[in-house]
Order: sequence, then C-alpha cells, then structure tokens
Amino acid sequence: MIVLATALLCAPAAAQTATPQSDLPASTQSADPAAPPQTLTPQTAADDQGATEKDIVVTGSRITSSGFNAPTPTTVIGEDQILKNAQPNIFNAIAQLPSLQGSTGASTGTFSTSSGTQGLSSFSLRGLGPIRTLTLLDGQRVVGANVSGVPDISMFPQLLIKRVDVVTGGASASYGSDAVGGVVNFITDTRFKGFKANIQGGITNYGDDKQALVQAAFGTSLFGDRLHLIVSGEYDDEDGVGPGDFGTDLAKGRDWYRATTLVNTGQTNNGLPQFNYRDYAQPYQYARYGLINNGPLQGIAFDQSGAPYNFNYGSNGRPTGTGGVTNCFPANSFCVGGDLSGAPGSGASLKSSLERLNGFGRIGFDFAPDNEAYVTVNLAQVKTSNQPSPGYNRPNLTVQCANPFLPQLVRDRCATAINPATGTPGITQFGFGSSNGNFPDPLVQTDRRQYRFVGGLKGKFEIGSTPWTYDAYYEHGITLAAIDVENTVLQNRYVAATNAITLNGAIVCADPVARAAGCQPINIFGGAVPSASALAYVTPANGPLQRTKLTQDVASLNFSGEPLNLWAGPLSVAFGGEYRREFYRVHGDPYGAGVTALSPNSAAYPADPLLNSALGSNWAAGNYKNGRGKYEVYEGFLELNLPLFNSEAIGRANLNGAGRVTHYSTSGTVWAWKAGGTWDTPLDGIRLRAVTSRDVRAPNLSELFAAPTVTTLPNFTNPFSGSGVQAFQNTVGNPDLKPEIARNTEVGIVLSHPSWAPGLGLSFDYYKIKLDGVVSTLSPDQIVRFCFEGNQAFCGGFVLNSPTQGGNFINVQPFNLASWKTSGFDIEASYQWKKPLGIPGNFTLRVLGTHVKEFLVDAGIANVDVVDQAGANNGNTPDWKWLATQSYDNELFSINLQERWFSDGVFGNQYVVCTTGCPVSTANHPTIDYNKMKGAFYVDLGGSVNVTKQVSMFFKVDNLFDHDPAPAPQTNTGLDVNPALYDTLGRIYRLGVRARF
Repeated sequence: MIVLATALLCAPAAAQTATPQSDLPASTQSADPAAPPQTLTPQTAADDQGATEKDIVVTGSRITSSGFNAPTPTTVIGEDQILKNAQPNIFNAIAQLPSLQGSTGASTGTFSTSSGTQGLSSFSLRGLGPIRTLTLLDGQRVVGANVSGVPDISMFPQLLIKRVDVVTGGASASYGSDAVGGVVNFITDTRFKGFKANIQGGITNYGDDKQALVQAAFGTSLFGDRLHLIVSGEYDDEDGVGPGDFGTDLAKGRDWYRATTLVNTGQTNNGLPQFNYRDYAQPYQYARYGLINNGPLQGIAFDQSGAPYNFNYGSNGRPTGTGGVTNCFPANSFCVGGDLSGAPGSGASLKSSLERLNGFGRIGFDFAPDNEAYVTVNLAQVKTSNQPSPGYNRPNLTVQCANPFLPQLVRDRCATAINPATGTPGITQFGFGSSNGNFPDPLVQTDRRQYRFVGGLKGKFEIGSTPWTYDAYYEHGITLAAIDVENTVLQNRYVAATNAITLNGAIVCADPVARAAGCQPINIFGGAVPSASALAYVTPANGPLQRTKLTQDVASLNFSGEPLNLWAGPLSVAFGGEYRREFYRVHGDPYGAGVTALSPNSAAYPADPLLNSALGSNWAAGNYKNGRGKYEVYEGFLELNLPLFNSEAIGRANLNGAGRVTHYSTSGTVWAWKAGGTWDTPLDGIRLRAVTSRDVRAPNLSELFAAPTVTTLPNFTNPFSGSGVQAFQNTVGNPDLKPEIARNTEVGIVLSHPSWAPGLGLSFDYYKIKLDGVVSTLSPDQIVRFCFEGNQAFCGGFVLNSPTQGGNFINVQPFNLASWKTSGFDIEASYQWKKPLGIPGNFTLRVLGTHVKEFLVDAGIANVDVVDQAGANNGNTPDWKWLATQSYDNELFSINLQERWFSDGVFGNQYVVCTTGCPVSTANHPTIDYNKMKGAFYVDLGGSVNVTKQVSMFFKVDNLFDHDPAPAPQTNTGLDVNPALYDTLGRIYRLGVRARF
C-alpha cells in the first residue's frame, strides 16, 4: 500500500544534506523518526539528474540549487511504497491519490468499440482529463499511445522506477503544453547496481482476472565506476473480467447489476418529473431472439427454439400496435421489469484483458567528473481485449410475412390481422427488433507497440567561479497502434440476409443483387446459430480495423546556475529551449473508411454493391477513417529564484518566477508564466507558500486532424418524434483550434516536523483553476435537444428522419467554446513513531484528502447554463476523496492497512428533484424524481515477511470487504457503472516473492 511522503512535509534543512535513497540499505531508509517514512523527497532527488547530493532538482521547477523550495505542492511516492501496493501495474498504485481524478485504465472504456483507449493507462489531475496532465519519464516527454498524445504508463520500465513526483499545480512555464492540471514525473534509478526480481500472481474472489507478473532488472558499473549499464524486462498478463450475458447476469455470478436507468417519460410540463430513476429497465423495441415491435402483431417474441410467445413488457405495458407501449416510457423506449433477457448492458467486459511486455536499457558514460553521456532504449508492447456488448442490437427491421423462417403460427396471424391502412384482414410485413443473441459476440483487440530512444548529455561546468548544470537530450519515439474488431455486422448485408424467400425449393436472400454478391439467408426468429457461410457473409473474418503510426521528436537543452550571491543567498537561474514535432497517420479498412472505388480484386474487402464504397460507415461499429496530421513546436523559457531574506528573526523566503514563449506551427505564439514564493517562518516548522501561473494546452493531433469517427447510437431519443431511432455520431477534427489558456492559483501552509513533534507533518493547500477556450464538443443529445427547443444554430448538423437506415446522423466537432472553473483544497497529514510503546520497528500514519468545492463547466453556448460537476459521482470529481494508510515494519515483517473513500454525491447537479408540482423540464435543468449516488469505502490489507536479507514474500488484498459499486444510471442500454470512481471487480488477492542482490 502507498505510504506517501510529500515535499510539503519535508524539513528544508535536512533536504540539503540527505543521502540519495538508492545508496541506502533497505533497513535504514525509514530509520529517522523525524523524517517521512521514505527519506527521498523532491529536495533529495538530485542524483537522478546527474547532480551532486547538495544540488536540488524539483519536478515542479527547472531550478537546480541547494536549499531551494519550490512553491508548487509536490507529492512524492517512493519505491518502497510502490512495492507495498503490490499492483501488477504501477499506474494502479499512483492513480489512488485523491488529486488524481478521471484517470483511465484497464477497467475504463470497456463498453466502447471505437474509442481506441481500451486498456490505456493515463493520469488525470484535478479532473481535467489525461490530455491536461503532463506525464514525463525522467523529466522527458514520452510519445503518445494514441492520437490524443497521452502516453501509456504500462509501457514504462516499472521495476526501475525509484520515485514518482506528482506536481498538483500548473507547470507550463517549466515544462510546456499539457501541464495545466500538473505533472506526473517517473524517475528511474540511473545508478542501480545489482540484481532484483519480482514474481507475483493475483485473482479475484470470483475466480477471474487472473494475473501473473514477472520482473527483473540488472545494473553494473565498469571502468572505475565510469560506465553504467542497466537493463530490465517485465511481462504482465491480466485476464480481465467479463463479459456477462444478456439481462442482469454479470461475469462469474456478480449480482450488483440491476439495469438501473433514468427512464424518460417524455413529459416536460405536466407537473411530474421528466426522468425517473428505475431499476430493471428494459428496452421494448427488441428481445434476445426477436420481437415484433410494430404493427398488429406487436408483442410477439421468439424464444431460443424459435417458438413465438407473448412478450412481458413490465410496467403493465400493453403494445399499441403502432410501435408504442402503454404505461411505458416512449422517449427512450423503456419499460420497467418484465422480460430483461434481451437487454445487453451486462454483456460488456468489466475489465479489459491486458498483456504487456517491456524491455528497457540504459548505458551511461562519465566522460568527465560530474558529466555523463547516455543512451536509453525502451521497447514495449501492450495488448488488450474487451467485449463492448453481446450480440447485435437491431431495433428497426422490416420483416416480410412471407419469410420462410417465420413460424407458421405467425404467418397465419399475418393473414388474419387487420391491416391498419385498409381496415381489412391481411398484412404483408411488420416491424421487428432483435438483440441477435444467437450471433457471436463482438471483440475489440488493441495492440500498441512503442519504440523510444533517447540520447543525452548532462553534468556540470563552471564559468569563472560560478557552477552551472546542463541537461541536453534528443528523443525519438514511435508508437504503432492496431485495433481489430471481430464479429461485427455489416449492416446492409445483415438486412439483406434477414430478408429471405423460397426460390426453386431453397431458402435464399430475396435481393438478387445481394444473392449474386454471396448473400446467405439468416433465420432471426430464435436462437439457432447461423451457418458458417451466413456468418461469414454478415460478419466477415476481415472486420473493422485501424492502423495508426505516431512519431514524436524532441530536442531539449537546459541550463541552471547561481550567477550572483545576494543579501539572502544566491540568485538561481534556469533557462533553455526545446523543439518538438508530433506526427500521426491512420487508416481504416475500406468498408469503414470508404474509398472512391473498392478494388474487385481485394480478397480481404471485395467490392459489394450493397455497401457504400465512397463514404464507408458500413459496419455496425468500428467505422475507422483515414487521416494524418502534424505540428511543430519551438519554445524557450527562463526561470529565476530570488532569495528575499534569511535570518533567525524573520525566517527565510524566496520569490520564484518563470516565463515561457511557445510557437505552434498550427496556432501561433503563446506565453506561459508563473510567479510564487515560499516563506519558512520563524515559527517552529511552519512554512507558507503561494504560486499563480498562466498555463497552456495546445490542441492535440486528434482534435486538430482527427480522422472522422463514426459511433453507432442504436436507440437515440428523437425528441421530434418522441421515440428512439438508430443514428450515427460523426466526430471530426478542427484544424482551426487555438490553445487553451488556464490561470492556476495555489496558496498553502505547511507544518513540517516541528521540534515538539518531529514525526509530524501537516499541510493545507487551496487551489483555483480557470480554463478558457476549452476544446470541447456537445453531446449528440444536447445538439438535437437545443434545436428542438428552438436554437436554430444546432439544427443544421443532424438528420433523424431518414427513410434509410444509414441516413440518420449527428455531426460532432470540437471548438474553443467552453470554459471551466474548479477550486478546492488538499489536506495531507503524516506521523511516524520509532519504537512505538517500546516495540522495535516503525509505525506510520498517512492521510491525504482532496475537496472539490466547485467544477463549473460553461459550454460557451447561448442559452446553455453552467453546470457544476463537483459531487457528480457519475463523473470523476466527487466532493471529497481520501486516502489513508497505516503501516508497521521491523526487520522481520511489515503489515500495511489502507482505506480509500469518496463521498456520496448525485447523478448530476443540473437536475431539479421533484415528484409532484415540478417546474417545466428543460435541457438545462431537467426534472428528476431521485438524484443521489452513494460514495464508497474500501479497505486494503497487505504485508510482507523477510525470508532472508535478500528475499521477501508478500501478500495484498484489495477491497477486503468486497464492496459493490453503486449504480450509475444510464439513459440507454449500457452497463450502469462508473469504473472511473468505483471498484467494479470485487475483492482481489495477490501473492508474490521479491529478491534483491
């Protein structure tokens, strides 16, 4: 479990002479009761950057100077704490910090087909999103794992990580774009000597997500300790969790899923709430093996054997014969209770399977004292797999009564049913919907490969009597990302295959053009599995694919020194420049991306007259498009640290400021700056600090040049008709985007190891962030709703009444429209006892908390109200989030206890809660009958036993009491859970052994 030491809790005097942790024996790293349990702090990190132990390198600053205290709060997680957490991926350990909100991992994005972020481990500080958190490796940028530019932490050399610095404040003036929410910097042990290894396994109490992790690292020095060689490798295999089945059956018997939904009554001004919170909601447009959903025979469903039966709608619902159901909710086509066998929500994976392979090497040569030339190579591969949903939901088929697969009983009913158009007996067709539970389930597989090379120089020199440090490097990174989707339907082929006739005594596809192109008929009435040839036609083996190549080139040169000695100490200076080039190229398959003419000679994707060859978008999901783009960045920075005073009477204070000018080839020149300072007061152990900054985030490749992506909305609520339709969401990039501009302010007070309680550390920091020009998009529902309510600006970007299946669409594009404002405070406390109550060993307490006071989102659209997302547990910014740890260790064993908690919240603060006498419900303030969402409290337990001085065995139990997640109600048929906040897997056991020689 994590035991956290923070820069806020470190005594400044001790920081100047601390020994680098990598040189400390394990048994002495926590020996000083006046120090945090992990003696390494940002002020003692100089050895990682090639400086001496009296030179100070702080991630939140570029200044390298003895005695320097950066004004920006920095949390440091040491190697010992990472090991105690015993996670198969270091990402899982760091993401528990309360200030990290909205991070993504293997448990998020599993419901998606087309996002491309499945299994992508990325951090988000302050709930601002991974794209606004800069993640570094040894202070250097890392090539993105997808077109958003976000790196994958799974690809880092995890066994060599010596510490992780988390800067919870804007750092654009020091590090450039993306550092709006802060910086997460992984520091490797560049002087590691010896051999260490780690083997561990894990499993949930449900018997799934089996995990196996093997890690090893070796380091040595040659030629009089001038040549340093380090290599590491690791393999991690995590089975993942899921999928479940239709209805409410989750994987391995988990019983917490209740198909919780916000059903839309469609009523906005009748005094009753528009949205009702209900469990066991089920769509009434389809069933697992088919349901007649329109016409005189509406309400007839089919069981697995194909036999017809009367569908149980729930809600005392009765079919109207025209597509509606009485006593149900037509706005999103739901009933409550009844037959849930066709609902697909529980069929999504709870966690993607993940397999990763990582190799890392570094060779450094000290060509002069305190000067090193080095080369690093990082090769990594991460593969994931997830099931977004089972079967294939198709709510709006038209079926002919002459279909030979249709049971005779139903054909007879067609002959006697009263035709509403003529008033006479006999109909020839009816509306039909099916979850196609007899189809193979879709599977999304990603394969990301990264090749990263860095060459650099760092060290020290003197000009006159003034010492200077320098750090220069060039990085070239390549990511090759592949997405392959299996068992996905080509929609027009599916329609053709379901329209069967009898010809010359054989059942064939009705459309002669489709027959000539290889169409094979499919029986959609019941659970009979289609023939291999029919499945090959509808879901060909060569399914949707995307191939992406990203490259990143960075050249950086930085200097730091103390050119002047002033009245209170030296004036410290850092300056430098950087060049960066980002490029990506992506292509999809012809059926999804579209081409001017499909090649008739293509064996993988042959031309088909039923498909749209020019526009593509033929798949039910995974319609990846073609695109490419690049931009270049030129920037320079200057940072100064001015000592203001230094005396016993008034204490010690400094003023820290920085400025950075950056030119983007796509959007021009922009400035970033910061100004702040610290004051070590004469009061015992009390420090004050404050910093304010102007930070920037340039739009990434995806936002600028995104290949259009198409997402299927199978049951989109059309307010104009009051019913659900199937539509496509078309998302495209915008090359005219400008950088986002943020204003960050932080003010804090620290009590750091006072003489009257040397093991005590306390801190309180207030933060406020205002972000303007936010690159954002409205949701499809918002676009259509605003048009429906009379805002004509939104009416030109969608079609929802097309007579053809593929004609319905909503266009979504990013603009610099929105602004965000968030504020709150962080609290940290720690205490350490040496030999508590005379017992040999050390006992440590740590508590960290973050309170989000507000998170205001202004869409920047006329007549669209500001929404406060603080406390909305359907998102990622709860009102309160805490992490507490207690640990005891001695020479023989250690025991660790950890609690994770976040507060109760709501589904959304925009809702107006009422049951009767409700005001008019609007898109800005919809009415709802219930708006509460429980928080969660998790307990983790771990420990280790030292078998020998070199070998230890350890265990870890996460979510000890198997706490179930609270429902996160949807307005569609998705899985009602929020993995960004809640543990969705259950209790997890881990066991392993470590060795270090």
